[in-house]
Amino acid sequence: MTYDAIIVGGGFAGLQAAIQLGRYSVHRVLVIDAGGGRSSICHKYHNILGYPEGVSGEELRQKGRRQAETAGVEFKTDKIVKAAKQNDGLFLLTGEQGEQYICRTLLLATGVMDRFPELPGLLPTLGNTVYVCPDCDGFEIKDKQTVLMGSGDAGANMAFILRERTGDLTYINHEKKPLSEENRRRLEAEDILYIEEPISHLETENEEKIKNVVLQNGVKLPAERGFIAFGNNPVHSELAEQLGVSLHKNRHIEANRRSLMTDVEHVWVAGDVAVHAEQATVAMGDGAIAGIWMNKVLKKLNPVQLPPARKRPSTVK
Repeated sequence: MTYDAIIVGGGFAGLQAAIQLGRYSVHRVLVIDAGGGRSSICHKYHNILGYPEGVSGEELRQKGRRQAETAGVEFKTDKIVKAAKQNDGLFLLTGEQGEQYICRTLLLATGVMDRFPELPGLLPTLGNTVYVCPDCDGFEIKDKQTVLMGSGDAGANMAFILRERTGDLTYINHEKKPLSEENRRRLEAEDILYIEEPISHLETENEEKIKNVVLQNGVKLPAERGFIAFGNNPVHSELAEQLGVSLHKNRHIEANRRSLMTDVEHVWVAGDVAVHAEQATVAMGDGAIAGIWMNKVLKKLNPVQLPPARKRPSTVK
């Protein structure tokens, strides 16, 4: 079976593209999703239109899937491990157990995953009182006692951004990775408390509210809010690389800024794996744009058959 479009990744970008493509009602669309991903671990997004009290990534994903299915989009749970473009121009994808999928156009919405240690108490707080993105959630720490958990210069650079929001900021270099001398001096100059010590666990209230960050030496650091910044987040661009798509120096996928098609014909990219700001709302916009341009190409590959004209009363001319 050959699909008109396959979307690899069922996060915000992939789902928005699926909804867009499905609603044209003329394409056979398949979303292949391995599950998990960045949006699945965030318990509340606070900066999405229409959700002033916040909404979980999982809730949005479930709603998005139902919406896409209503538009005729098919879904498959699988992890794509191989991707190739055949001589006939079609794409051949291979799943983890060897199942194969063929399509005319391909959208890679494979995302990025935040790197962080398995600290007891951390996961339930993500999106509730501990955050990842300063553009999305810097607002949440305004004038709050905030503890940044991170590593090396990646954490220091996040600390400088967060310092604009609060005067009570502690940076814990959990992995004790070296800092540049410039960053050490700046941390001191900006009155950011700097600690090099592994974290043992987080103490919480009602699971989701951070209370204390407990170090391995037993010291407890009170916190109203938290942030993480460990750097070296895995970028899931392996399939793009297999297809010969150009990657940025940080391994994000390059694409045409207008259409989001890559430099391999009929391969698009959307969401955090692309080269741009990593935000949920941007990912949704990407998905819609990619879906619109995929439809333009598919109409050329498969000219749309016009529906039969309705018969009009003889009195209507």
